[in-house]
Amino acid sequence: MQNKKVIYTDWGLIDYEMAWEQQEALLNEVVAVKTRNRLEGLASETPNHLIFCEHPHVYTLGKSGHPENLLLDEQGLKDKQAAYYKINRGGDITYHGPGQIVGYPILDLENFFTDIHLYLRTLEEAVILTLADYGIASSRYPGYTGVWLDADKENARKICAMGVRCSRWVTMHGFALNVNADLSYFSHIVPCGIDDKAVTSIAAELGRPVDMEETRERLKKHIAAQFGMKLI
Repeated sequence: MQNKKVIYTDWGLIDYEMAWEQQEALLNEVVAVKTRNRLEGLASETPNHLIFCEHPHVYTLGKSGHPENLLLDEQGLKDKQAAYYKINRGGDITYHGPGQIVGYPILDLENFFTDIHLYLRTLEEAVILTLADYGIASSRYPGYTGVWLDADKENARKICAMGVRCSRWVTMHGFALNVNADLSYFSHIVPCGIDDKAVTSIAAELGRPVDMEETRERLKKHIAAQFGMKLI
């Protein structure tokens, strides 16, 4: 099968609300093309996007989340220079900030496979392979999304969170891989609603900062290979 073309864009450091609005616009664009194709019997391809970015400090709460898992009040958020949004992805609360690769695939899964669970497992596999490039062994944690270290041990810790939305098989939101992130920000939430597990990063595991651009390139490569993408 020929690799499906996917437009890759790096938004750099971008305000969370702005990125959310831009994701919604791209999703609506893809859905509009699908709708037109079906109404008019056209066979034109739907656009697909892979977006990487970083955000200033922000906490986001998913549709099924519990507000009490944010442990800061309004003044506490100001003191930490952090924003807070209730958003339309699945999952509970998480943190985004500098030193974290946030990935937003805006994909028409009808171009790949119509299985949201397989979609999440495929994203997880790309992250697992990226971490292996750094000599970090990681895996899935049964019953949870995302990527974990020592998932079967008492010191299990999460290194990549995931939460997605899917509309007419078009995805948005995505994943957040902790590279050089300031992990202290996770102490102000119950991450993903899980109160008995730690959070880690590539830098914390290696004991040194890592090159963000190198990590982005490795992660891009593995996502493209796992999905059969041709990034353009």
